[in-house]
Amino acid sequence: MENQHFVKVRNVTKQYSMAEGQTLVALDDVNLTIARGEFAGVVGPSGSGKTTLLNLIGSLDQPSTGSIKVMGQHLESLNAKASAEFRNKHVGFIFQTYNLLTIYSVFENVELPLLLLGYSAAQRREAVMEALEWVGLADRAKSKPGQLSGGQNQRVAIARAIIKKPQLVLADEPTANLDTKNSNHILDIMAKINRELGVTFLFSTHDDKVISYLRRKITLHDGRVTTDEVIDAHH
Repeated sequence: MENQHFVKVRNVTKQYSMAEGQTLVALDDVNLTIARGEFAGVVGPSGSGKTTLLNLIGSLDQPSTGSIKVMGQHLESLNAKASAEFRNKHVGFIFQTYNLLTIYSVFENVELPLLLLGYSAAQRREAVMEALEWVGLADRAKSKPGQLSGGQNQRVAIARAIIKKPQLVLADEPTANLDTKNSNHILDIMAKINRELGVTFLFSTHDDKVISYLRRKITLHDGRVTTDEVIDAHH
């Protein structure tokens, strides 16, 4: 049963207070279940609530009302420290801006999550090289992000997201800054990680290239789920 409810979002609303007593409703009574091993995406126009939903599932933010359970853990009951521990251990994040530290090498950027988890130097080295092999960048371990192309930097970000072998990867518009060729390369890598390592992927996107890879498409509009369909991806 837990596999079917790997991520369980129940009656979740997220509101933000604006100026002059106005309230912005980013999510409005969202119900959603994601099973382990899915390759799913939340799609919809800008401002539909996609990123807000991903942030809540990744415990970067708390819902205003409702409950979110990920891997059996009720996220709304966690304090800031417990939330950070949960993210560090179980969730990989991939953002459209890569979020790499430019003063560090590719190796050091990918290694960072393992430093937080207290791995030994030998364990870190083995894991970093394995993650870089997965994304085809083992030969660029000593390079700095500024010496790489956008597509290569996004592959470094993927390596950093999967290094700790997370059960869930949240990818927020991961191809936004990439051309078609690089986007397809990135998506092929993610689909392979999903198939071969069993990592669950949840995307937020309005990019048709990403949507063509999804096996499930959840459409948000004005903070509400309007459609939820299983699709046969072409890849």
